[in-house]
Amino acid sequence: MRLVLQFSILPCLAMMLMLCACNSSAEQKTKTSIDAKTNENWWKEAVVYQIYPRSFKDSDGDGIGDLQGIISKLDYVKSLGIDMVWLNPVYASPNKDNGYDISDYQNIMKEFGSMSDFDALLQGFHQRDIKVFMDLVVNHCSSEHAWFKSARSSRNSPYYQYFHWWPAEKGKPPYRWSIFDEKGDAWEYNKATDSYYLHYFADGQPDLNWENPKLRQEIYKMMRFWLDKGIDGFRLDAIAFCSKDTLWPPLPAEYNGQWGMYYASGPHLHDYMQEMNREVLSKYNVATVAEAMGDVERVMKFVDPERKELNMAYYFEAIDFGYLPNEYKMPDPKGFDLVAWKKVYAKWTEAFASKGWGTIYLANHDQPRMLSRWGNDSPEFRDVSSKMLSTFILSMRGTAFYYFGDEIGMSNIKFDKVEEYNDIELLTNYAQVKAKGGDLKRFLEGMKISSRDNGRTPMQWDSSSNGGFSAGKPWLKVNPNFTSVNVAAQETDPNSILNYFRKMIQLRKKEPTLIYGDFTLVDVDNPAIFAYTRTLKGKKLLVMLNFKAVPASINTTGLDLSKAKVLIGNYPTPATNGQLKPYEAVILEL
Repeated sequence: MRLVLQFSILPCLAMMLMLCACNSSAEQKTKTSIDAKTNENWWKEAVVYQIYPRSFKDSDGDGIGDLQGIISKLDYVKSLGIDMVWLNPVYASPNKDNGYDISDYQNIMKEFGSMSDFDALLQGFHQRDIKVFMDLVVNHCSSEHAWFKSARSSRNSPYYQYFHWWPAEKGKPPYRWSIFDEKGDAWEYNKATDSYYLHYFADGQPDLNWENPKLRQEIYKMMRFWLDKGIDGFRLDAIAFCSKDTLWPPLPAEYNGQWGMYYASGPHLHDYMQEMNREVLSKYNVATVAEAMGDVERVMKFVDPERKELNMAYYFEAIDFGYLPNEYKMPDPKGFDLVAWKKVYAKWTEAFASKGWGTIYLANHDQPRMLSRWGNDSPEFRDVSSKMLSTFILSMRGTAFYYFGDEIGMSNIKFDKVEEYNDIELLTNYAQVKAKGGDLKRFLEGMKISSRDNGRTPMQWDSSSNGGFSAGKPWLKVNPNFTSVNVAAQETDPNSILNYFRKMIQLRKKEPTLIYGDFTLVDVDNPAIFAYTRTLKGKKLLVMLNFKAVPASINTTGLDLSKAKVLIGNYPTPATNGQLKPYEAVILEL
């Protein structure tokens, strides 16, 4: 799943943000102007490339991606034009949740390599002027961690209070839901201590007790270990859950799994974030991003500079669109409501413009492939649809996060059998549907769209066996389309998805307006086209994106397109009149 710091400042751009001069009924204004000086931080201008190590490149033939595999592809990553890499967890782990269950925070997973491999990887990225984010999971650890092994042996263990326990003599613990537990119960009985331990995720992922100051100091010490190595920041996984109300008040019956409201943002959450910043993060020249939960008000507390907590935040409201209510990631056959989706992005863009900084993403290790979810993965529309989505990510306000493989248009694998899946989240929910006598066929059809494993299939490097990912049997099946969808095939094609992605990154770097400019929705209620202007210091850019497989047009009232200059487009002849072809993307300078 899902700190203000002292930063090195890039050379001053000395830009004053301007309000969009649009008074047409076709436009909806969001107030995005903020002091330019606060914007001039490298992490705001960065494009982040997420690497899922298990699936990127296998160097030793065991079917599992590893650090040496990533090292072998350093020049490829550099060629993309990205500024920062986010590594999913590489720490020692029994892999109950693919590395998000950490058994040793200061060692490397044996399947991935050694600490010397990590050091070489970090050096290799830095030599290429690429910064490195580490994924840090400190809401919970693995049940195989030495702390928990000791804690579960006796109530007298010095580590017992590193975790949340409910003594059996007090009766049944107050109900808490677990996302990865087949019973849906976050309390697991432990015989040796005659007590229950808390796990919001799997029973092999006991929640850490942040209320214990000794535990927090252990975490801060561990963070310093990695920062002293020279990493450039942390993505803080599930950090919104680390503070609990230890009075364990009963949940209302209508909570309906609303984690952001009833599980996240505990009473001391921000005290801990400020302490972490004060004792650790402010001492280093790094950036951080929080996997935040909840509404705008809750998320903003993480990134408000005056609070001195975190820099950036992931939020989930937009990415959760398109699912049926009260069902686990079951896609709505009607798709997602583009008009409502646009308004959500406008709301969050406005919020982050007033304080803090946001992120923009469409896929990651917790999501399916963006092409299959938000675009169209049919052969007819794969290319234009992928390019359109890349245009969206790289023209929006906020730090751009891009998931490996999306740069070549990788798509969902769409497994037919549950045995082909690896993801603990899907397998848990499958078991729950089965236990209730639910429609398993319907469930698996839905997972072809929404399963996390769709985004975890191995990277498709070329048309050789296993897509060039591994000489052995891959840990997860390679998408059969690797023979045509792969890096090698796209490197030599100037019109490929890959090379469009590179061009789009260069455009973002060339045009500060795409990073810092005011954001204004255009033709808000258009059900097919997501259009907006980006305005900075008198320069206005118009971004037009058709999210449908049919031609569509927008209302450009109030916008003068007569002298528009095409900056980029995903068709040979880009539209300059608001008449867009299927999945067309075009950026115009007005």
